[in-house]
Amino acid sequence: MRHGKKINHLSRKTAHRKSMLANMACSLIEHKRINTTVAKAKALKQFIEPLVTKSKTDDTHNRRVVFSYLRDKDAVTELFREVAQKVGDRPGGYTRIIKLGNRLGDNADMAMIELVDFNEIYNGGKREAKKATTRRGRAKKVADVTTPEAEATETSTETNE
Repeated sequence: MRHGKKINHLSRKTAHRKSMLANMACSLIEHKRINTTVAKAKALKQFIEPLVTKSKTDDTHNRRVVFSYLRDKDAVTELFREVAQKVGDRPGGYTRIIKLGNRLGDNADMAMIELVDFNEIYNGGKREAKKATTRRGRAKKVADVTTPEAEATETSTETNE
């Protein structure tokens, strides 16, 4: 029975798993998307979402807490500057996992994990919005009713040519 076993151990000891997740999180913050297996992507999602939430409030305590997990000063700086600015109004769900298929060598399920707000193509929210116009009836065209005088002038110019 699996009662109370929330963490996927990924067939690794604790120190190896923590350092692997820290390295993957630093790579995700730096490159904004990485390719990995589905199990590691799901474990990374649980690892990095609370850190991104902590980065929304920039104070010394939160920086030290995040640094204790990531152990990379450049990644912490980028997380608190660029990433926190983009996700400031989002209430959660900062990462997206897209399944890619199976790996060629060992047939492992592969996935791409990315930060949601940094993908302009898939996101759709950052596109140029169309100008909102009100739908009204089209302007009525002036009727092509020609007067007899206009017809006479048209026929007289045609005969002169």
